[in-house]
Amino acid sequence: MASARHQVNQEGYSTITDPFHWRNMSRPPTDLLPCIKDVMTIQDEFRSHFGWNLEHDQFSAKQLISTVENSGVDLWSRANRAATVATIQRRAVLRGQNVAILGAAIDEDELVKALETPTLLIAADGAAGVFSLLPDTSAERAWSRLLFMVSDADGGEGTIEAVRRGKTIFLHAHGDNQDEWNELLNVAMPLASPPPLVLTHQTPDDIPGMHNPGGFTDGDRAACIALSMGIPRDQITLLGTNTKEVGRWSGTTVRSTKLVKLQWMGTILRKLNLDF
Repeated sequence: MASARHQVNQEGYSTITDPFHWRNMSRPPTDLLPCIKDVMTIQDEFRSHFGWNLEHDQFSAKQLISTVENSGVDLWSRANRAATVATIQRRAVLRGQNVAILGAAIDEDELVKALETPTLLIAADGAAGVFSLLPDTSAERAWSRLLFMVSDADGGEGTIEAVRRGKTIFLHAHGDNQDEWNELLNVAMPLASPPPLVLTHQTPDDIPGMHNPGGFTDGDRAACIALSMGIPRDQITLLGTNTKEVGRWSGTTVRSTKLVKLQWMGTILRKLNLDF
């Protein structure tokens, strides 16, 4: 395979023009490259399975980055989004923290147990809704431990509360969620302290200012992001991750379709060698 060719765009960001750039270890972990090739190629597989159009994913991604970068929110500038990734990496990786990824089937007991140890939390979209079931002091402890949320903007009240609290959101664009991410941005923009954003997509394109660490659902994409950031597998625990039932915190969904998606999630998590 030929070595990757770098280009520098007008904003000064390095891009790679060759395919399979997840194998180029010269790029920093803050670029959030996929940790294995399979989490990228599987995106083509699930698009084919569901009959989804790549062009729709591409359009939504380009619209999202355009909307964010023209929002006038300084925290959402490209440079500040990159700084957000670096800040998260310092907190999670350089300090050697254990991390629990909260899936849509998370329950109170699992969360309470996690909070008994110095574990940071990553919420898959609406899974943060479980915080509302805890006593106030425990709920505030959970929110303080939330490293970030991974969302395609359909998680309901848990997602909205994270936005209102100014928690970092890894906001994802795909072909049929443009209305949802627009609505979420409309909630966030007027806030005195909007949440930091990092933008993700699921296309094979190299889109400067966005990331594709791999994955499909919010839960397995959260795992892809954590590994891409450099968090070791043995420091990652999956809680509330179930491929056989639609979790309480799944947000708006069609049960039959969601169950199929959960099987794809399981496939990705197995490829990542993560237990669930």
